[in-house]
Amino acid sequence: MAPLVIRSAQDAIAAVPYLLGFHPSRSLVVIGFEGRDHGTCAIRLDLPAAEAAGRVAALLAANGFTRSLLLGYGPAAEVAESAAPVRAALSSAGVPAAEAIRVADGRWWSLTCHDDCCPPEGTPYDISASVVAARATFAGHVALADRAELVRSVQPLEGPVRTAMRRATARAERRRLARVPSPATAGEDVAYLLALLTRARNGSPPTDDEVARLGILLTDLRLRDEAWIRIDEEAPAADIAFWRDVLRRVEDAYAPAPASLLAFAAYSTGDGGLANVALQRALDADPGYSMAAILREVINAGIPPSQLRLRMTSDQLAAAYDDPPQKAS
Repeated sequence: MAPLVIRSAQDAIAAVPYLLGFHPSRSLVVIGFEGRDHGTCAIRLDLPAAEAAGRVAALLAANGFTRSLLLGYGPAAEVAESAAPVRAALSSAGVPAAEAIRVADGRWWSLTCHDDCCPPEGTPYDISASVVAARATFAGHVALADRAELVRSVQPLEGPVRTAMRRATARAERRRLARVPSPATAGEDVAYLLALLTRARNGSPPTDDEVARLGILLTDLRLRDEAWIRIDEEAPAADIAFWRDVLRRVEDAYAPAPASLLAFAAYSTGDGGLANVALQRALDADPGYSMAAILREVINAGIPPSQLRLRMTSDQLAAAYDDPPQKAS
């Protein structure tokens, strides 16, 4: 996502659902801004959040942020109880909070201002009228109703789609078992992957048989990495749509690779919410899946997407693989 310009409390309220990917509830959201790369980092904590104060402050400071914003969603007493220690920790870490507000029922209240300019009944806001929301929507980003809806957006499709995919997967597995691996077949697999990606970016989704074959191919780390280096980190919207579609259609045994690729594409655009739920899907299917574990550590460390660029060509990837293709573990 292009950097969102936040100039007011209403701008911050409008930005949060797009930074997270969903509208939060019973949460404290800490936004780090200004600093080395002039980007933003949004961290959501479940209420109560006091125990995480030091960790969040240290994370933002370590990544070069110099200012922050706090937005609390929930009952007044619970938000205030969590916001106070977080504000203190941020100040001690050199990332002072420019403002802290509570958001509820279409109104916001400042937690730092007690003058007449901040009415006790709160100040009404309308996200739909915000320039921030308009820009995010124009860029193709959506804010789902809640985190549960975001989780559902990466879960397996059921019903007739699942029945068809089980049959397609069985066919693909039979073909794979009958195939003799060779340098020629490896080249065919890369060409197949590239063809699917090109077609998808031109608006043509893969068939069930194509998704089933792709899911099996991605268990080869070399093929997965070929897909990884081809994610468009500058404009990954098409890749996000493609890998989400593949993830929802493959059988669960083949979920780790597309889930991890979706997570990387999402995080490239600043969508940490989608990245996190995709990684959870990967780790639920295979707790030891290395790509998902690495990306989880990156996100937990608050490393900005701008510092996560691969910058690797296909030739460089080929040079990095001295051994025969491995199987994912």
